[in-house]
Amino acid sequence: MKFHEYQSKDLLERYGVAVPAGKATSDVKEVTQIAEELGGKVVVKAQVLMGGRGKAGGVKLASSAAEAQQHANEIMGKKLISIQNPEGLTVEKLLVVEQIDIAEEYYLSVLLDRARQKLVVMISAEGGMDIEEVAEKNPEAIVKLHVNPAWGLSDYEVRNAVQQAKIPKQAQNQMVQMIKKLVKAYSENDAELIEINPCALTTDGRLIAADAKVAVDDSALFRYKDLAESASDSYSDPIEAEASNRGIAYVRLDGDIAVIGNGAGLVMCSMDEIKSAGGNPANFLDVGGGAQEDRVISCVDLVMMDKNIKGLFINIFGGITRCDEVAKGILAAFERMNVNIPVVARIEGTAAEEAMELLNGSKIVPEATMQGAAKKIVELSYA
Repeated sequence: MKFHEYQSKDLLERYGVAVPAGKATSDVKEVTQIAEELGGKVVVKAQVLMGGRGKAGGVKLASSAAEAQQHANEIMGKKLISIQNPEGLTVEKLLVVEQIDIAEEYYLSVLLDRARQKLVVMISAEGGMDIEEVAEKNPEAIVKLHVNPAWGLSDYEVRNAVQQAKIPKQAQNQMVQMIKKLVKAYSENDAELIEINPCALTTDGRLIAADAKVAVDDSALFRYKDLAESASDSYSDPIEAEASNRGIAYVRLDGDIAVIGNGAGLVMCSMDEIKSAGGNPANFLDVGGGAQEDRVISCVDLVMMDKNIKGLFINIFGGITRCDEVAKGILAAFERMNVNIPVVARIEGTAAEEAMELLNGSKIVPEATMQGAAKKIVELSYA
């Protein structure tokens, strides 16, 4: 689950990381009051989960509360488009923050290095840019510090890394403390990423998280009720947000053949088989181990929200799940919705014969094997 900037800063502030004063709002009429409370000189930022908000017109400087209100009126409700999000994201919330006088910009992040099986802190004196661009043009500018899971970080390790990154002396002590706070926040919230870019050194010598990104493991949200409350507000894709509300494991992809299966491994295998057959999967959707009729209906309804799909591949292996219950859900979903795309189903396991009898005579094409079903749905979808 990705956090919006305001959510990310709220989390970091709880761990003592300095952030610009500000407030998020969904009511554009509140912007004048917020700007006045912050002294009038503010930045109005669109709260959408995409990079390049500034280039897309979603970040504007204001020298007065009146100008901030004008910018807010222009940004709220606007669809921001970027290279990563060509379809665009509509602005439904704004963050109004005080302007800070920046002397220098640095980069700081904590993430998981899967190859080393350790957290890694990445530090660079070249902030304000995409870290990929820095890595490509000047890889020596990025210093990586791995965190030993047995005893964590020692002060001397952090200080050496900060010095190697060529962070100026006046910011080094603050950077050391900020890194320790980020690692603590990462570990205590089951995070997948914490990134501060830019990490700004102000003209009066303060180190501030001028912008921040936080992503948390969805599977750990049950531990954090305060984070879970904002989960549906933290998806860049509306279908993924709806899936979160319904408690369905769904990830939208850029393909056009929808996939429904039970069990993450089976769904990923299904996606691989579609790809091998020449198709492109439109999503990952795990209906769950004990799927009943109502849940299957909800899953079919969910994948049909993607207007780009040309076909649907249903792959069920019934162990705990009774296949006839799944078949009933599929048929009920088809009765409710106008499904005018080809559907191929491979159903095997508990009550599979009963399931296939239920599907006989319907629009759903049965296949005995996963490979055969994947090949069939690709043929029908692109016919």
